[in-house]
Amino acid sequence: MGTESPQSDAELLQAVREGNAAAYGQLYERHVAAARALARQLVRSAEVEDVVAEAFTKILDLVGRGGGPDSGFRTYLLTVVRRTVHDRSRVESRQVSTGEIEQYDPGVPFVDPALVGLEKSLIARAYLSLPERWRAVLWHTEVERARPAEVAPLLGLSANGVAALAYRAREGLRQAYLQMHLGAPPQRECRPVLGKMGAYVRGGLARRDSKTVDDHVKACEECHGVLLELTDVNRGLRVMVGPLIAGPMFGGYAAALAKVMAGGGAGGLLGVVRRLRRASRQQQAMLAGGTAVLVATAAGLLLVSDERPLRAEPPAFTPVAQSPATPDPVQVEAPPETPVPVRAPTPSEAPARVPPPADPEPKPGPARLRATIEPLGALVRAEPGMIAIRLRNHGGSPSATLTADVRLPAGVTLIPAAKGGSGFAVAGPVRMVDGWSCRPAASGARCVRKALAAGQGTAVFLRVAVAGEAPHSKGPSVLVAAGGLRVRARAEHGVRAMGAPARFATDGRVSVRAIGNTLLSCPRNAMSCAEARRRAGTQRDNDLWPMSALDLDDRPETESSSGAALTLPKGGEIVWAGLYWSAAGEEAGPIKLRPPGRRHYVTVRPADVAVRELPPGPVYQAFADVSDLVAGARRSGTWWAADAPMREGAARHAGWSLVLIVTDPDEPYSQAMVLDTATVVGGAARRVRLPLGGLTPAAAPARAELVAWEGDADLQGDKVSLGSGPLTPVGGGRDRANVFDGSSGGVAELTFGVDVDTVSAELGVDPGLTIVTDKDVILFGVAALSVRARP
Repeated sequence: MGTESPQSDAELLQAVREGNAAAYGQLYERHVAAARALARQLVRSAEVEDVVAEAFTKILDLVGRGGGPDSGFRTYLLTVVRRTVHDRSRVESRQVSTGEIEQYDPGVPFVDPALVGLEKSLIARAYLSLPERWRAVLWHTEVERARPAEVAPLLGLSANGVAALAYRAREGLRQAYLQMHLGAPPQRECRPVLGKMGAYVRGGLARRDSKTVDDHVKACEECHGVLLELTDVNRGLRVMVGPLIAGPMFGGYAAALAKVMAGGGAGGLLGVVRRLRRASRQQQAMLAGGTAVLVATAAGLLLVSDERPLRAEPPAFTPVAQSPATPDPVQVEAPPETPVPVRAPTPSEAPARVPPPADPEPKPGPARLRATIEPLGALVRAEPGMIAIRLRNHGGSPSATLTADVRLPAGVTLIPAAKGGSGFAVAGPVRMVDGWSCRPAASGARCVRKALAAGQGTAVFLRVAVAGEAPHSKGPSVLVAAGGLRVRARAEHGVRAMGAPARFATDGRVSVRAIGNTLLSCPRNAMSCAEARRRAGTQRDNDLWPMSALDLDDRPETESSSGAALTLPKGGEIVWAGLYWSAAGEEAGPIKLRPPGRRHYVTVRPADVAVRELPPGPVYQAFADVSDLVAGARRSGTWWAADAPMREGAARHAGWSLVLIVTDPDEPYSQAMVLDTATVVGGAARRVRLPLGGLTPAAAPARAELVAWEGDADLQGDKVSLGSGPLTPVGGGRDRANVFDGSSGGVAELTFGVDVDTVSAELGVDPGLTIVTDKDVILFGVAALSVRARP
């Protein structure tokens, strides 16, 4: 008579999302000892149970709302325990009120202030780039040093299966670590050696290649250090990843965990239930708004019984940001059937022989879908906008055909795609990618797509119109059906009073680029003009000159013209291109554009025009989609623009910018979007924050191209932030306290009144672009961003 093996953490989480109350109780019993072990290092004994109960309650809330962990419950729990203690200390010190603590989903580690920078170490970055299941087995077996038999129930494997999975995960970690080094980039002579080092450590190189590595590492200190870390990744995990997840008290936690493994029980569960019952009405409303799962789970927590095995319910949802055919986070070399003893420079460094996998991989599980829906940028009254739906199959089998029913907020309607099969929306270039087909429906929209393969993701971007009287409301929601699976997701934000709607968005190996130039300059024959154009002297503002037309192309058919050099990534292609131009005045007419390799200008007429009031008078910003024009042009080279409508004179500006989303084979999978908004910053509105909805939050590396008009080089106080402090622009004076200083990508000289700036940063927990100016008044026009998507 056979016995039914216990469910894995992933299966229990799936069951919780489907309303199985007992499943969460079983997760509690498995991991409460670890939560208590960490809490005892952080708070007084009397507070331990409160912290543990609060942490489990938060995860219950997140899981019920579609967030939380997928399979690595232990590391997620430890992160929440530390964040809970941090938030409680902030409340006690009156740094923040209880109502101000944000809802969060700690998909990345919560970095203690004492350990800032640890998350940027190569071994930590390599660990975080691995699939969640690999991270989980490495945490349990290498960081916590649990035996395979103890880890087996958590992963739904046999003890031999855990050993086999740990073997593959260690190999994946080594390969990811090497990829981090190769992406640095290292010295040219190091690259061939680093490429062979993974096979060297496994003893898989030929004698000649091994000697090459030996000779190189003896003379190269950096590569010698890489080799030492590769031969002892377990130590790196405990030294770097352990504190990253469990905090500075990791040593005490690891020691205490072995002594409290018998913890748990109904008392702790009662604490969780009591906390749910004591929640404020606002919190209860949030819990109820997530789904009815929370109510069912909270009511059933006391009904846990170890005598009845739990059944795996259909999978549910957790937010993710990916897209079609997403590659694995790292390319891992397949381990040999019979591992060879590890090679190293000296015998004392050689690690122990790794036993070959004894058990085959478990059979692929069913399809498991995770979904998100978010407005891109923001939905703003009387403006068109975009909504992104992202879906990923984290299961082991393909899904059934996908149907997504989208419910839009009041006053928000779908803009149907244009006829003719172009895949573009009527009011903007929104591509129905990856086989999606969408049409209006009673609730908002219905989209259909073919089955989604195991491990793949997909995205669809809907262009919507927001009515001028649209009320502020809850965000859009989506119900995705795939055979018997049902996945729900809701956006946190709906229609906003302020913000920047998305003009275009896409996912893939993509990045953003922008160039531009001015069409007005100081008179060439005036004294000090040449000095000012070199960004020198004391007359670098258009307020100090009678600005006159700049005509640099030496062609008789143009009255004003300027060029800017564009360099695309190697092997890159242009996905989308938008042309923006601005000048003093209320009338925005056509502009001329000449791509590289073309002999003649093409007239481009504005599709959208916004007029705003600055201290010198009215100004306009115009936009046109020039993707089709760019598609047939030589991409890299000098682009020219000419003859935009403008006024000459003191304190006048006129200029242009070409904003692009491009493919970049060297970039990881990313999300990219272009937001355009003619927003006045300065004077009464010295600080403006633009929400960046729909992008990966919390410590995701981002690149931003910013276009602004009427910035003055000699007026300090212009600052830009993506949530991690003032940013330093790549060009111009590179002054974080004077970002808008008349500098533009692709141009070496001063660009009076025109700024096209590149900045790089990591997004904050609540992504937003903040622009501050103390003395100047500018028209902020465009923000194009690309953000690495989480694996």
